[in-house]
Amino acid sequence: MYAIVEIKGQQFKAEEGKFLYVHHLGDEVKEGDAITFDKVLLLDADGDVSVGAPAVEGAKVNCEVLVPMVKGDKVIIFKKKRRKGYRRKNGHRQQFSKILVKSIEK
Repeated sequence: MYAIVEIKGQQFKAEEGKFLYVHHLGDEVKEGDAITFDKVLLLDADGDVSVGAPAVEGAKVNCEVLVPMVKGDKVIIFKKKRRKGYRRKNGHRQQFSKILVKSIEK
């Protein structure tokens, strides 16, 4: 059984017992908190597929926050214009939250 769920504007495939790295959920969530996501776009229960318009009615994904903030890999942004002496180097590390999918309800 799996579900396609929308979390903070992005779609994720959620299966029971799997980990998800989603965009940082904010400072109000703590480690061990339970979170429920209601915007389930698709639900597959052993071949019985339900597609929402836009969401499946009554479907929920229950999750637990394992780590509230995890930093992703560093991304280097380098801009250069040849023969002009223009070079800019910048870096960025995206913040994520690690959550565990506990259950999927119909």
